[in-house]
Amino acid sequence: MAGPAPGRRLVALALIVALAAGLPAAGAGQAPRPAGRGPPVRLFTEEELARYGGEEEDQPIYMAVKGVVFDVTSGKEFYGRGAPYNALTGKDSTRGVAKMSLDPADLTHDTTGLTAEELESLDDVFTRVYKAKYPIVGYTARRILNEDGSPNLDFKPEDQPHFDIKDEF
Repeated sequence: MAGPAPGRRLVALALIVALAAGLPAAGAGQAPRPAGRGPPVRLFTEEELARYGGEEEDQPIYMAVKGVVFDVTSGKEFYGRGAPYNALTGKDSTRGVAKMSLDPADLTHDTTGLTAEELESLDDVFTRVYKAKYPIVGYTARRILNEDGSPNLDFKPEDQPHFDIKDEF
């Protein structure tokens, strides 16, 4: 099959619209999002995220940790083409961050089998490095959609530790 059934795509679209509907709108007396804050938060497929791996000089550099996509362009000396951590970019590298590994086998979203210490390290680096230093530009589709394209009903943006509607939309 080429993709999710049309009904599933509609359900996924409805979930995204429902999430957006709960966001406060800029009304009278409220300022819209400042222009200098970067692009709006969006949903990335693996293929889309791969376009931002630091190979193109005129493209931003993105990487995902725990399904959250960060713009790491300001750290180009670390994440750009030929830089020490370029292998982490253009993908969800959660496992590699948790294990402090650049092994291609670890450059995945999969956290299966990580030790308690590795999971603690992941949370620490996620909060103290990525969330503190780099803007969030989106989420991986895997975080919001199930493998079959249906909505992940367990995903609730308001329950995410890094998610602040006021700051992200």
